[in-house]
Amino acid sequence: MKTKSLRKNKVNVVTLGCAKNIFDSEVMMSQLKGNNFDVEHESNQESEIVIINTCGFIDNAKQESIDTILQYAQAKEQGLIDKLYVTGCLSARYKDDLEKEIPEVDSYFGTKDLPKLLKTLKADYKKELVGERLLTTPSHYAYFKISEGCDRPCSFCAIPLMRGKHISTPIEELVSQAKNLAKNGVKELLLIAQDSTYYGLDIYKDRKLAELMLRLSDIEGIEWIRLHYAFPTGFPMDAIEVMKERPNICNYLDMPLQHTSSPILKSMRRGTTKEKTTDLIKSIRDINPDIALRTSMIVGYPGETQEHFEELCEWVEVMKFERLGVFKYSHEENTHAYNLIDDVSAKIKDERAEILMDIQSGISFDLNQQKIGKTYKVLFDKAEGDYFMGRTEFDSPEVDNEVVVKNTAENFVRIGDFANIKITSADHFDLFGDKVD
Repeated sequence: MKTKSLRKNKVNVVTLGCAKNIFDSEVMMSQLKGNNFDVEHESNQESEIVIINTCGFIDNAKQESIDTILQYAQAKEQGLIDKLYVTGCLSARYKDDLEKEIPEVDSYFGTKDLPKLLKTLKADYKKELVGERLLTTPSHYAYFKISEGCDRPCSFCAIPLMRGKHISTPIEELVSQAKNLAKNGVKELLLIAQDSTYYGLDIYKDRKLAELMLRLSDIEGIEWIRLHYAFPTGFPMDAIEVMKERPNICNYLDMPLQHTSSPILKSMRRGTTKEKTTDLIKSIRDINPDIALRTSMIVGYPGETQEHFEELCEWVEVMKFERLGVFKYSHEENTHAYNLIDDVSAKIKDERAEILMDIQSGISFDLNQQKIGKTYKVLFDKAEGDYFMGRTEFDSPEVDNEVVVKNTAENFVRIGDFANIKITSADHFDLFGDKVD
């Protein structure tokens, strides 16, 4: 028996996981709105229908997705919602198991099943809305997916199982999408893909990332373009030349490297070595000394000895990445590494992740101290309490440093606007400053 009076035709979309899922949810929401649904993102208000866009990347993400499904399944049993649908990576990978374990869900869909999901809701997939999105981010920036899927053979990664082969979106389509975003007030494009390095190879038979960046940088109103998720093998160096040349392309590169020990990289099937990776980073910094490099590392991979880990730590201390995140290895079914013995204990994985992040914290603190007294162009994302929170070109939303400015008459800024900020102090992961003319 329903205990609430549900709002008919109202859909609440709940997104878990990475920026690529956020993009997919925004596309889905645009289609739903085009079919006259009242759609909101992660709303606290009552809804007739809930759609959960899940993540299936690693253990923690999978557990969060399962917990969220169970939470809404219970709400459905209590009559608080009428229909519950699940889509995304976890659903694509474990649909059969989920149907058995959580039958309260009305239907499960994969990452490429948006037309099927819409049909289930008695809605049409509107081709005229392709490229349209209902942004869930602040209106001044948007995640901008340039391709889907991945052709890389990395041993630890289940993404190709869930997302399929690499498919680049044609440049003309992306330019059209970006122009629409700019017309609607988007100032920053955050380029995302499973592998942005590979962009263009499938449809143009050549790497076209640099050309795409040039075309996007020509669009009026786009003031920042930020490059994410590059693969080190086969990286197109002309993209760094374009980054240095164009003032509205941020001096920022997110390139997950995963490890540095050559034996571990070989087992990971990364197609590179410690020496090649070191040379690549040196070449990138030689071309563009102002660049901020973000990377991620995996600790606890099968066969990672204490010596391998110490080699990784020493290398990180030498390379001094501006930004670095750490993942603990997750033993994923049907991946190549699943055939290996997961021989590093959870305790040791935790310890190694903490040690590596402590090293990075020290590097970040030292680099931030060097910014004191300098002035940076800052884009402001939000206000919290008595402070405005923004970012420099060297920082991506949610994962990187923030610039914190006290809300005073002299420092007042509007959310979504740029301002010049002189840095007065800094800690490990935040900068503090005042507005200057």
